[in-house]
Amino acid sequence: MSYTEFVSAREVLHGKNPHVLRALTYLPEERPVVMQVFDADEDRLVAAAERLQKYGPDIIDINMGCSVHRVATKGAGAGLLRNPEKIARIMSRVTAAVSVPVTAKIRLGWDWKSRNYPDVVHALQENGASLIAVHGRTRDQGYTGSADWDAIARIVEQARVPVIGNGDVWSPQDADRLKAQTGCAAVMIGRGAIGHPWIFVRLQRNQVTPVNRLALVRRHFQLMQEFYGIEKAVLLVRKHLTRYLNEWPGIKELRPRLVRIASAEEFDDVISHLENHPISPELPTCASATSSPTTNLWKF
Repeated sequence: MSYTEFVSAREVLHGKNPHVLRALTYLPEERPVVMQVFDADEDRLVAAAERLQKYGPDIIDINMGCSVHRVATKGAGAGLLRNPEKIARIMSRVTAAVSVPVTAKIRLGWDWKSRNYPDVVHALQENGASLIAVHGRTRDQGYTGSADWDAIARIVEQARVPVIGNGDVWSPQDADRLKAQTGCAAVMIGRGAIGHPWIFVRLQRNQVTPVNRLALVRRHFQLMQEFYGIEKAVLLVRKHLTRYLNEWPGIKELRPRLVRIASAEEFDDVISHLENHPISPELPTCASATSSPTTNLWKF
């Protein structure tokens, strides 16, 4: 199951923002697909869910877990966790307004002193939620510290609907441990897939050879150009490059160059050099001709 990028209810209702339309784009093979929306306003969430249904999602998800300051402090995302009564109203109204299942993504609470997840889970499942995804941290934690898998296990015991566990899943073995420890119905992988999409075919990072890694980096950049256009693709690929090459020899020396790539030509120059010099941290200072990639590359 895949989730689209989350979008604000306000922008969905505006209907003309190309960013939103692009964020809701999906391929048939990505089904079942979940469209995720956020807002603090009940009326807008209901209206946006009705609008989203026209795009053909299998599920509509209300984000109640985003910890970003500009979202949460305005009462959206994890900001909703401070008001279980409002959560109950939102879920009741949205489920009544659409014909597809409605789910929610939550955290354990706003902060350590207000880990009110039992009340939140109760509000959701008593008002029509079909599934609850749980990130095992509070809003105050962001992505620091460790995800509390024991709390997810307690939610699984309480819930009458399926629970998806999320947090600190960096390998297939982590996913197995999360399921075994919590009894959750499924595992959600977010940051663990950035730079390592092979996790979905149950490979660890050290099982992917440099040849395959660089080939997918090229393919990823090509797809980004087709989807976003060259200018935005160049900006976006920088983050992915540092994640793809996280264990590459000399990554500390490589990173300043990777995060400043400014053109498709410079991207090709860097990747071509790595294909030919897989264990060298030194990169060319400008575009240059290279020989064909070696076949016996160093392996992790």
